[in-house]
Amino acid sequence: MEQLIITIKYLILGLIQGFTEPIPISSSGHVIIGQQLLGLEQRGLTFEILTNTASLFAICFIYRKDIARLFVHSLFYIRTKNTEYKSDFMFVVFIVIGTIPAGVLGVLFGDVIAQFFTSMYTVGITLIITGFALWLIRNLRGRKREGDLTYKDALLVGFAQAAALIPGISRSGSTIITSIAVGMKQDTALRFAFMLYIPVSLGGMVLGISDLVNTPDLNTLAIPYISAFFAALFMTYFAMKWFMGIMAKGNLKYFAYYCFIVGTLLIVFNF
Repeated sequence: MEQLIITIKYLILGLIQGFTEPIPISSSGHVIIGQQLLGLEQRGLTFEILTNTASLFAICFIYRKDIARLFVHSLFYIRTKNTEYKSDFMFVVFIVIGTIPAGVLGVLFGDVIAQFFTSMYTVGITLIITGFALWLIRNLRGRKREGDLTYKDALLVGFAQAAALIPGISRSGSTIITSIAVGMKQDTALRFAFMLYIPVSLGGMVLGISDLVNTPDLNTLAIPYISAFFAALFMTYFAMKWFMGIMAKGNLKYFAYYCFIVGTLLIVFNF
């Protein structure tokens, strides 16, 4: 019975992670909230690695055609220098550039952030910051498409992604907000934000293999973790599809309201 209860709790946590990963309300912040409410104490990064990997698979599946096109066209450009493929090649270059800040800062300060920025009070403050940023860009409509991006744009969005190492600062939110702020169209901002997510998540998955292998009580937690993995996988897919429709309509202000409300509640009650 106890094992069933634990499995259900992890299943719920996986659903929370999967639903909040694509949308701009901070999956890491909501996982911390979920852990507190469910009475789960996480040791190490195993759960985070598994559920982020599940979300990665879902995002890659949704963008599989874009990924294939960018890969093939980049190879064609490298081999032929045909300007027809230059836009896709440069988009890949900008993804690489935008990945660097989060990768470097994550390696250098990831443990410090995990130690000092995981309280409910901190998550409340950072959620309000996320909400404020969403509110500021709610009416912006950029014109930049993939071929119009610059190195400066890529770096700015990259540093925004690095800021999301702090729980409560939404990764998708920070990258989409900054992409729109530098003038990208809604669909370009969405695509660039989630293309940036792929290499960062892949890096975290590779670096986290040792944590996974050395997890205490892995045999006991195997079923709960597997349940959480598939919950996050399917929930990320459906949440992403839903969010893509919202982005097409430009209704980000509702996520700002949500962040204001939840952030305020966390500060007031200070769990």
